[in-house]
Amino acid sequence: MSELINNREHTAQELTERQQTLKEIIKELHAGKSVDEVKARFAVAVGGVSVAEISAMEHALMTEEGIPVSEVQRLCSVHTSIFKGSIEDIHRPSGPEEQPGHPVHTFKLENREIEQLVNFKLSLHADQFQKDDSPKIIYKLLEDLSLLLDLDKHYSRKENLVFPYLERYGIFGPTKVMWGVDDSIRAAIKEAKSLLTEYNGDREQIGKALAHIMSEVNEMIFKEENILLPMALSKLTEDEWLKIARESEEIGFCLTAPEREWIPERAEEPAEALEQTEGTSGTPQGFVRFETGIVSVQQLELLLNHLPVDLTFIDENDIVRYFSHGKERIFARTKAVIGRTVQNCHPPQSMHVVEKLLEDFKAGRKDAEDFWIPIKDKFVYIRYFAIRDAEDRYLGTLEFTQNIAPIRALEGQKRILSE
Repeated sequence: MSELINNREHTAQELTERQQTLKEIIKELHAGKSVDEVKARFAVAVGGVSVAEISAMEHALMTEEGIPVSEVQRLCSVHTSIFKGSIEDIHRPSGPEEQPGHPVHTFKLENREIEQLVNFKLSLHADQFQKDDSPKIIYKLLEDLSLLLDLDKHYSRKENLVFPYLERYGIFGPTKVMWGVDDSIRAAIKEAKSLLTEYNGDREQIGKALAHIMSEVNEMIFKEENILLPMALSKLTEDEWLKIARESEEIGFCLTAPEREWIPERAEEPAEALEQTEGTSGTPQGFVRFETGIVSVQQLELLLNHLPVDLTFIDENDIVRYFSHGKERIFARTKAVIGRTVQNCHPPQSMHVVEKLLEDFKAGRKDAEDFWIPIKDKFVYIRYFAIRDAEDRYLGTLEFTQNIAPIRALEGQKRILSE
């Protein structure tokens, strides 16, 4: 027994030393050392690196070393170039994740489509553009980039479905870094489209923008399949993957879709267990008494879902407690966000806005704040209200989002029923 204990202590010490070495390597890169210099030390000192260690290292860099997310994110591409040849080869037996419809299977299926689009179609047209910058080639590139923007659904499913579960297991750093890189890829594609739409004859500028996109998209595929998804598979339960699979449809799929619904081979829950807590519609039974009336829980939920606005409520501890589930939500919300801190539901780039807003609400400096932004054919009005009780104690924040484009377009008057 004592030998086993000593072995564990020895293994733990090795793990700590390896993580320390990895942190030092990242710091050296940040200080200006070349990748080749770092690679040499890496090969001698570290050897094989597990997915869990990479996760722990990025988390430690931010929480223990105080390195901002933006700094770790800036170094992310360098991380990948080093880790590519060193991440341990994870051999997995044929498991549920290899079955059509499992979220991991779907993510990989989409990645194959993204690779086809980026490494063949977009790459071919980018080469043709350098020889012939005619409107015909520019149109093909614009078409490719518009298709590539579909990866927003792929990234949104990661951010809104997989990340919340990883955070429940205490994994925050890698998710924040990856979300930031996702956003930079989205922005790079939109920027390239804008450059092509207003093409001014600068072929080199377009070439660099397209090369950057192709490189970043391929790097992200590598990170997902060698870091994120293996890490998630090692943490999430089958029930959690099932919830992710069932909520994926709401956000949508990128360039392809799962062949079928994933149904794990397992015994079904007894029907009596569900009936004890829920009605036949899945909604809890009972009534809610307000100062101004009484409604059943089912009536209340349907009422909120029929409002022509999206509602989200976070409590006084910044935890997402509720969102309405209308037919056409403007911003994606999945049940996985319930119980998640609101700070982890926003990309790092907009975190400071969220923090400042909540700080003002909690301090009583503001009771409301409004934003309005055009999104495609919508004009989105986003309102935030501090919720306070009769003693003026802060109880949380209500987000109220509405597409007011149809309202802004109103003219004259309407006094009769529609046909």
